[in-house]
Amino acid sequence: MIQNLVFDMGNVLIHWQPPLFLEREGLPEEDRPLILKEVFGSVEWIQLDRGSIPPEEGTAAMCRRLPERLRDAARDLTWNWWRRNLLPVEGMADLVRELKGLGYGIYLLSNAKADLPQYFGLIPGSECFDGRVVSADWKLLKPQPEIYWTLFREYGLKPEECFFIDDLNINIEGAWHVGMGGTIFDGSLPRLRRDLNAAGVPCAAPPEEVSL
Repeated sequence: MIQNLVFDMGNVLIHWQPPLFLEREGLPEEDRPLILKEVFGSVEWIQLDRGSIPPEEGTAAMCRRLPERLRDAARDLTWNWWRRNLLPVEGMADLVRELKGLGYGIYLLSNAKADLPQYFGLIPGSECFDGRVVSADWKLLKPQPEIYWTLFREYGLKPEECFFIDDLNINIEGAWHVGMGGTIFDGSLPRLRRDLNAAGVPCAAPPEEVSL
């Protein structure tokens, strides 16, 4: 029986859309592909998520590959993107609060840099979370089995009593590999609610399925 719901963050609780961030920051369109490649698409970004490189070293490496005019923007997007671009996924906070009200444990499992505590409280529904495992804190990344086992160990959870919601196939496959059920969130709250119902989690039916 499912007793705990485990949520990813990017594209589950909040929108993670770097091209939109660049647009909202007002960066010239001709510069955006370079920023996307050398910042968000860089190996240093992955290393920062894993916690395997000091923040200043990762940022400096990104900036060395960029022209001077883009370096301040790169630093700001790396460490302050959330100040102007933290966009909640519509309806997810209501679902999290509903599940908490039903008595489920609510947990976060996210590949993210060590600065997540600075902004996690800004995410609607964050007050419902009973715990979180962030990749940079443990020097692990999903879908490594060890990061899932870290979550279970730290909070005394049983894999078969947990259900994971992530936007990437590979991370859900990783959950299955360690005995935790899960589903891929593709942006559709009605579909997610149906998947939760199918797993035995009695959240409210999607609006189109509510009987009058």
